[in-house]
Amino acid sequence: MDLDSVMLELNAVRPAEFTAARDAYAAQARKAGDRDLAAAITKLRKPTLAAWTATLLARLRPKEARQLLELGEALRGAHRALDGGQLRKLSHDQHVVIGSLVRTARSLAAEAGQTVSETVLREVEQVLHAVLADGKVAERWEAGRLTKAPDAVLGFTGLEPLPGAAPPRREEATQPAGTARKAAVATDASRSADQVQDKRVEAARAELAEARTEADRLNAAQDAAQELADSTAAAVSVIEEEMRAVGERLEAARTANSDAAAGLRDAARTAAKANKQVETAARKLEKLAGPGR
Repeated sequence: MDLDSVMLELNAVRPAEFTAARDAYAAQARKAGDRDLAAAITKLRKPTLAAWTATLLARLRPKEARQLLELGEALRGAHRALDGGQLRKLSHDQHVVIGSLVRTARSLAAEAGQTVSETVLREVEQVLHAVLADGKVAERWEAGRLTKAPDAVLGFTGLEPLPGAAPPRREEATQPAGTARKAAVATDASRSADQVQDKRVEAARAELAEARTEADRLNAAQDAAQELADSTAAAVSVIEEEMRAVGERLEAARTANSDAAAGLRDAARTAAKANKQVETAARKLEKLAGPGR
């Protein structure tokens, strides 16, 4: 048993069963004398429901998962090559593929006995988009190592165009001077509009960053609350079992006490009868002896 194999096993169980399974593995490691492994297992974090649901696809539908990974490689390649036509085609394909995979993920979760909400399914979709856009996320997802949904991605940030790749240039026709002047004015207006748009984009990015930070905080709080709930449920189960055992011992003690009380009553009756016989025998002896004897 090692940490990597334990993590993969734990990420495969339902989130509600994660804590009990993790504690069992940690106890097994401690029993084997490997305290370092036990401590490392204890620190493993439970996957969110969305990450667990998305990972079902990688574990149980490897063929469909491979298709998604290949689509991601093609999309990233087209982005680096600045191939607009290919990007448009593949972008259409990704919506079709992701829609189908999200429905499959919901069915797989239901087969495993886990109901997922529409909110969770949207997070699953977010995971799959990240798999397409980010090769590192794709590797973790395929290996079953995701514990939470990655941040929402816009486009393919971080991918630089290939050397020599450039967007197609528009051909410039020879224009009269007046037309050129109007074109220059239009260009200036367009540039101003672009600047305004850039500011709006920056503001939207800042808002998105704040939303991501808040979402991470809330997800962490939810994970902590779920962890506490699971631990409390396990403790309650242990206490209930102990109470059941105590109840059985108490019932046995009451039965033994009742039996002892009945025995005591029988012994008292027997002793009283014996005492009466002694008194009767003593009176007979006294009569037989008579006065002066």
